[in-house]
Amino acid sequence: MGSQQVSIPDIVEQLRRLPPSKLNVVYDFVSYLIEKQPLRSANKRRAEASATMIASEAVLKRDWDTPEEDAAWADL
Repeated sequence: MGSQQVSIPDIVEQLRRLPPSKLNVVYDFVSYLIEKQPLRSANKRRAEASATMIASEAVLKRDWDTPEEDAAWADL
């Protein structure tokens, strides 16, 4: 099948050809893929948030690192 798109019925057809002893391996692999996906997305979101924070640091420093801001926050 290679790079063409695979449908669920295609997968089911192949699963039916497997011996029962191999089904546990397939089940474990599919479970791993399902569990890994949210973690990967969460890690990607964290990395993007960190990159945004680092990219905005210079702009925020320019706006906030002033004598006027220091005076405004002096009482805290």
